[in-house]
Amino acid sequence: MSKAALFTPLSVGDLPLRNRIVIAPMCQYSAVDGCMTDWHLIHLGQLAMSGAALLTIEATAVVPEGRISHADVGLWNDETEAAMARTLESIRRWSDMPVAVQLAHAGRKASTEVPWKGGHQLPPADPNGWQTQAPSPLAFAEGQTPPLALDREGLARVRDAFAESARRAARIGIDAVQIHAAHGYLLHQFLSPLSNRRDDDYGGSLENRMRFPLEVFDAVRAAFPADRPVTVRVSGTDWVEGGWTSEQTVAFAQALEARGCAAIHVSSGGLDPRQAIPVGPGYQVPLARAVKQAVAMPVVAVGLITDFEQAEAIVGTGDADLVAIARAILYDPRWPWHAAAHLGAQVTAPPQYLRCQPRRYPTLFGS
Repeated sequence: MSKAALFTPLSVGDLPLRNRIVIAPMCQYSAVDGCMTDWHLIHLGQLAMSGAALLTIEATAVVPEGRISHADVGLWNDETEAAMARTLESIRRWSDMPVAVQLAHAGRKASTEVPWKGGHQLPPADPNGWQTQAPSPLAFAEGQTPPLALDREGLARVRDAFAESARRAARIGIDAVQIHAAHGYLLHQFLSPLSNRRDDDYGGSLENRMRFPLEVFDAVRAAFPADRPVTVRVSGTDWVEGGWTSEQTVAFAQALEARGCAAIHVSSGGLDPRQAIPVGPGYQVPLARAVKQAVAMPVVAVGLITDFEQAEAIVGTGDADLVAIARAILYDPRWPWHAAAHLGAQVTAPPQYLRCQPRRYPTLFGS
């Protein structure tokens, strides 16, 4: 039996990965003043036992006003750094899975309530709200408080905050950084002509709209150790006429690769409430395929990838180099174990759990 493509090793930059399954960043809305709590230790700790190749910490704000909600994780001061360091130290005591962090700024989609309380945007006067910032003073949805347009000084502050968070991540031993330029958050807002109406060097043409996200990438790449990878998450399309497109995503990916980007994670949407998304199994894979055909760096596919054979086909046919699992691994934190059993492959599991290995899969668990 030939070896499953999903369980072949791959390196992202200088970071070796045991297989092609990565755990996507998933917001937990359970931080206090940006600091991780025991919930994050429980949540990330169980995922670190899953047998995946890489664990990605949720969207982590580089400044307080860059949080999606008041309960988001941050990495902007000594307190937030210490909280993340404690969580990481506890996880690493029992798991050698590489850990990445997604650095983010929510832009005009910031200042929201947590999802289970409605997820609506909170006005600046609310105790848990604040004034949002964006490329242009255009609200995400009707009835919301318009953001303030970032001036040159504001752009420099945000860029430098990304770099400082990357330095903090390096200091506590994070293995990789992912820059969040997807899902309608700040860097995506600069990329899309629907949200970027600037008339300076940061708006108008594709080159100008890419300028600030690329400046952020350059700053993070310079601040993070050269032997650890910096990757980017993008939305492959806005799913809205006149918005960000797959062709523009390819151009952005090529520009990132030329600057030393180690991998690109292709998602979609999130920028405009008018989006018409053809949701279905693997619906974003064609967006990843388009990028894969244009770059040499590894490409990650994501989005309703739940079936073992489906994931194997995505990697095996070359549509993408890796698959990212999110909701499926929340539902089944041992998804990689079960995929390995189904495909006749092997994962790394803690010795404390070896006795649960099914007898018909004598080589499911490795070391």
